[in-house]
Amino acid sequence: MYVAEEIGFEKIDILSQRGIGHIKEAAEIVLENRKIKIDVHAIQEFKKDEKVRRQLQKGDTIGCFYVESPAMRGLLKKLRCDNYLSLVAASSIIRPGVASSGMMRTYIERFHHPEKIQYLHPLMETQLKETYGVMVYQEDVLKVCHHFAGLDLAEADVLRRAMSGKFRSRKEFQRIVDQFFANCKARGYSIELTKEVWRQIESFAGYSFSKAHSASYAVESYQSLFLKAHYPLEFITAVINNFGGFYSSWVYFNEAKTAGAQLQLPCVNHSHYKTRLLDKTIFVGFIHIQNLEADLGKSIQRERELQGAFIDLYDFIQRVKIGKEQLVLLIRVGAFRFTGKPKSALLWDMQLFFTKSQKQKSGQALFAMPQKEYRLPDFNFDLLEDVYDEIELLGFPISMNAFDILQTAFRGEIFAEDLINNVGKKVRMLGRLVTYKYVRTKRKELMHFGTFIDKNGNFFDTTHFPDSLRHFPFRGSGIYLILGKIVQEFGFPSLEVEKMARLPIKSDPRV
Repeated sequence: MYVAEEIGFEKIDILSQRGIGHIKEAAEIVLENRKIKIDVHAIQEFKKDEKVRRQLQKGDTIGCFYVESPAMRGLLKKLRCDNYLSLVAASSIIRPGVASSGMMRTYIERFHHPEKIQYLHPLMETQLKETYGVMVYQEDVLKVCHHFAGLDLAEADVLRRAMSGKFRSRKEFQRIVDQFFANCKARGYSIELTKEVWRQIESFAGYSFSKAHSASYAVESYQSLFLKAHYPLEFITAVINNFGGFYSSWVYFNEAKTAGAQLQLPCVNHSHYKTRLLDKTIFVGFIHIQNLEADLGKSIQRERELQGAFIDLYDFIQRVKIGKEQLVLLIRVGAFRFTGKPKSALLWDMQLFFTKSQKQKSGQALFAMPQKEYRLPDFNFDLLEDVYDEIELLGFPISMNAFDILQTAFRGEIFAEDLINNVGKKVRMLGRLVTYKYVRTKRKELMHFGTFIDKNGNFFDTTHFPDSLRHFPFRGSGIYLILGKIVQEFGFPSLEVEKMARLPIKSDPRV
């Protein structure tokens, strides 16, 4: 890209963006299921939508482009964000450099208490009043360098680009830095004032967005928010199918269930290769079955659309080219439950259909030959066996709530929705680990910010300070018993963790 610029070519960055994919697919699913055509570009209408406004304010943004991470959802709640311009600002101040410099917290404090703002200099108030004296956008860096330090805009842009890693001349960069400090001195600014302004420029220039960038991201966020607010099941199905969100797939399936969907395991008579929505039922797609061949998943859907639903296991084997190993996966994941037979009986049937010396031929026979039925003994059934099959093949259970696999019947003293009403109390909670973030303190010690889901499917956040983390670290995915104190910051509650332990689950009955 540097050579292109030196030659004098215009340079345009083209980004591959999965968020656009789920917006497009969600609109297609709505059209298919509800016969409603949505104009996803009606942004001005989305900005005025009351349901979207409330959703933003609550931080109910799982699956929505750029605003679904734990940090972003927390920021939206702290800022009581309910409009487009606030979201544009939030899209920039969430960036790493801004947060680590402490300026994100400063912005939140000034948002809540604008009367307490003390601007570093009158020029800072003139240029940054819209953002409470905080440099939020790259344009703010240019304005401060130009109006405060007297650099021309070309020099200011060199600083911005160099701090972003997009300018290679270190000598030229240093020259402009020296010019910045020399100009400030000539203008009579104290060295303390100059250094503080420079510190803020450094923290923002390397990570902040241009205002146009933040504004376009916020447009895409609004498209997602509108679809989630009005068509939640269609939207979350599209998010699942695009595999591009912040979280693992099971989190989005949990979100679908919370939104009122009935989750169904893959089924050879209803599922598509990708996850499918039928009314309020979501059938997990074949794509989610571990080690299932993609061509097989697509051929099942294609054969069913051409020749109709499958009658039984034998009919399926006659019509679909499949080997034993792949068929076992489908049986174990429950894809033949429409037959009414338990998995154990289906596996016996499969053994009768296949022999070591015979390879299954594709295509349907000219005449369907009746299959001899053998009377088998009744097999013992344990739902937990199905659950372990689902965890192994899908990565998450559907037939049972993950909390019901625990050895303990305890589900926590309070749940996520109760946090804000119990600030200051020490409580024990149960949470299924969603994700956690590494952070270094000023002393270079490791701490974490965690995100969990309670038994009702609602999110809550935790803070793990170094001392607690040393004695009670994360032990991988699972459900944890957490002891901590409920705190709140700008109306956003979380749990400061004292102790934590991953809970044991019931033994695998298949062993």
